[in-house]
Order: sequence, then structure tokens, then C-alpha cells
Amino acid sequence: MFATLLLTFAGGALLGVLARLAYDRRRSADALKSAEAQAARVLELARREGEARTKEMLLEARAEVLRERQDFDDACARMRDELSDAGRRVQDEERRVVDLRRELDEGARDLEAHRNEIANRSQQLSRKEHELDRLLAEERQRLEKIAHLGQDEARRQLMRSIEHDTRRECAERIKQLEDEAKETSDRRAKQILSLAIQRWAHSHTAETTVSVVHLPSEDMKGRIIGREGRNIRALENATGVDLIIDDTPETVVVSSFNLFRREVARLSLEQLVSDGRIHPSRIEEGVQKVRDEMEAQIVHTGEQACQQAGIYGIHPELVRLVGKLRFRTSYGQNQLIHTLEVAHLAATLAAEVGADVEVAKRGAFLHDIGKALDQDREGTHIQLGVEMMRRYHEHPAVIHCVEAHHNDVPMESIEAFLVQAADAISGGRPGARRESLEAYIKRLQKLEEIAHGFKGVTQAYALQAGREVRIMVAHDLVSDAEAGQLARDVARKVESEMEYPGQIKVQVIRETRAVEYAK
Repeated sequence: MFATLLLTFAGGALLGVLARLAYDRRRSADALKSAEAQAARVLELARREGEARTKEMLLEARAEVLRERQDFDDACARMRDELSDAGRRVQDEERRVVDLRRELDEGARDLEAHRNEIANRSQQLSRKEHELDRLLAEERQRLEKIAHLGQDEARRQLMRSIEHDTRRECAERIKQLEDEAKETSDRRAKQILSLAIQRWAHSHTAETTVSVVHLPSEDMKGRIIGREGRNIRALENATGVDLIIDDTPETVVVSSFNLFRREVARLSLEQLVSDGRIHPSRIEEGVQKVRDEMEAQIVHTGEQACQQAGIYGIHPELVRLVGKLRFRTSYGQNQLIHTLEVAHLAATLAAEVGADVEVAKRGAFLHDIGKALDQDREGTHIQLGVEMMRRYHEHPAVIHCVEAHHNDVPMESIEAFLVQAADAISGGRPGARRESLEAYIKRLQKLEEIAHGFKGVTQAYALQAGREVRIMVAHDLVSDAEAGQLARDVARKVESEMEYPGQIKVQVIRETRAVEYAK
């Protein structure tokens, strides 16, 4: 019984093992099929990705090839253009070489012609020399026969005679040429000056020293004056002008020799009247605001003047100083208008005589720029202008034109002469300057009278329109040390007794002369 159970159990276990084996085989087969299917899908996916990547790489490669081809085509085009330009340059050089060779050939022909002419002249001179030797020999024999002179003495007399005749003929010829040159130069100078003046015919209006502000009502005068005059004092102190309030209805007069201050005061007063709020603090704010606006206007005016004159590349600070000339006068002539006129005249004169137009025009445009500073600093307008131009690196030729236009230094260029001439033309136009001839002469006479009032002065001359007084002193009455003191004394007396713009140079000259007579 037990053996039967054992066999049954063994047979069941065997069947279970066999069944397990069969089941595992089926699972393995199924797993294998699944793995094969998955492997097939992976392979298919890899194949598709590979094909897509291959297509993408082909497209990128084609794009890269197209880019390379485009770059190559562009490089080829550039090279073709460069080769074309080089070809044109070579052709131009060939043409220039041909022209140069032609000019050399013509020069060689001219040189040969000159050489032949010189040879002919040399032959003529040789013949004339032989003829002169023959004539001299005949003259020598004739003189020896007549005067019984020796050969050496006859030669000396003949040479003196020939030298005298030659000197006389040369002097007559030189005088004739000088007269012709003077007549031609005078006529040409008049033509050039007439042309320059006609091409720049500018109207002139003398600047006044007052401005008039109209009021909306007569009551506004009291508000301008303020309590106990505090408003009008505040306005005069802030602007540096004089306000004249008289019986003229609805009118206030602004008086000042300084155009800039007068314009600031006029605009400030107009704004205060328009605003209606007039008190010291408001006056100070209004004046400062107008000053700021005027500074911007000065820069704009300078830029416009540079454009009108055709001057470029000037330092901004010099442009601002040019704009300030709008508010500066000289004997009633507005300096900005004078500057533009001198620049145009100098450029025209330079073009007519063949000088450097740009240097002459630029020097004329800046010749009085120091007058924008001479009311605030010590020194003549020439010294101040030259200092500013050197600080801002103007060309030395332009600086020389400015420095020499009143003969402060010797003139070294034709452009400097032209700037001086243009300045004289502009200032000498009828109506350009307000000062009368009588007042001008009186000022010069006053300078000379002051100089003559000192001991030891023998002669005194007022020069350069009263900008310089030159004093000659007796050497036995004034020593070298006293000459310096005399110059200072004259300068102090001029300062105390006369009114004048700018500076006056006082120059004392002392010399010692030794004279003897041969009897």
C-alpha cells in the first residue's frame, strides 16, 4: 500500500515536473517571441531614426555646401571687383605714365629748343664780344693818338665812360619799371578793393546805449519802483544797468553801455511786467533765468555766424565768444556784423590775389574775438584773442593774422596784410562807426598834449587810432631809468583824464647821437 502511494506520488511529481518544464518552455518561447518582436520594433525604430538622421545630415550638408558655395561666389565677386579696380588703377597709372612720358618728351623738346637758343645766343655774344674787342682796340688806338695816353690809362678812362653810361641807362630803366609797376599795382589794387566791397554791401546801423520797455499801464511804474525803491534797486543791482523812469507815459528806459547787460535787463523787465509779480526775490530769479537763456542764445548765435561765414572746426568755447560779439560794439559798430564783414572781405581779397583763402577768412573771422573778453579781463583785445586761440590750438598762420592786424608784431604773410586791409575797409565804410572825425582828432590831440606836458619830451605822436602814443625824449634831460618812470607817469595821467575802450600803449624812445663834421 505504501509502495503504491509512493509510486503514485512519484508519478505525480514526475508529471508536475514535466508539466512545469512544458510551461517554462512555452513561457520561454513566448518571451523569445516577445523579445524578437521588440527587437524587431527597436531595429525598425533605429532604422527609421537612422534614415531621418541621415536625411537631416544630408540636408545640413547640402545647406553647408550651399553656404560654402555662396561664400565662394561672394569671395569670387569681391576678387573680381578688386581685380577690376586694380585693372582700372593700372590703366590710370598707364595713362599717367603716358601723359608723363608725353610731358617729358615735350620738356625734352623745349630743353633742346632752349639749348639751341642758348647756343645761338652764345654765338651772337661771341660775335658781339669780338666786335666789342675790335671797337675797344680802335677806341684805345684813337685815344692813344689823341691824348698820347698809355694803354692802361686809356683802358681805365674807357671803362669809366662805359660804366657811367651803363649806370645811367640802368637807372633810367629801373625808374621806368618802378613807375610802370606802381601804376599797375595801384590800378589792380583799386580793382580788387572795389570788387571786394561791391560783393559784400552790408547795411550799417549804429548801436544805441538805451533800450525802451513799454508798460501796459502807468500804474506799473509804481510797482517797478516798489516800496521805498527796493524793486528798482534790486533790478539795477542784479543787472548792472540804470533804469530811467520819467514823465514819459507807459515807458521805462534801460541805459547801459554794455549790450549784454542791457538786453538781460530789458528781457527780465518785460517778463516781470508780463507776470505781474514784482519783488526782490522774484527779480533775482527772473534775471538768472534770462541770463541762462541768453547764454544758450549766445552759443546759437555763434554757430549761426560760423555757418554764415563758412568757418568749421572751431572749438566750442571760441564759438561762444563769437556769439558774445553780438553784444559788443566799437564806436557804435556791432562787432559780430563787423566780424562777418571782415571775413567775407578778406576771403574775396585772398581769392583775387591768389593767397590762402581759408587762412585769411579764418583769421579775419577771429581777429576781434578778444573783444568778447576785454571788458572782463586785463589786456588788449589782441592779447586776449591770441591767448584764447593758442589755448584751443588754432593754426599758427591764423594766430599770426590776428596778432598782426594792428601792427603789434611785424607782418610775415600776405594773409595778415589782407586781414588788416579788410578790417580797415569795414571800419572805414561811411556810417559804419558813429564817432565823428572831430571827436577822433580831439582824442589824438589830447593824447599828444598829455605827453607834451612832461619835462624832457621833445616829440609825441598818437598812433593806431589812439591805441598807442610814441614819445621822443631828450637824452640829456631824461636818463634810461627816468624813461621807464616817464612811461608809467604818462599812462597814469591818461587813465585819470581820458575815457577810451581797451588799452593805450605808451612807448618812450630815448637815443644818444654823436655828431662830428669833416672840414
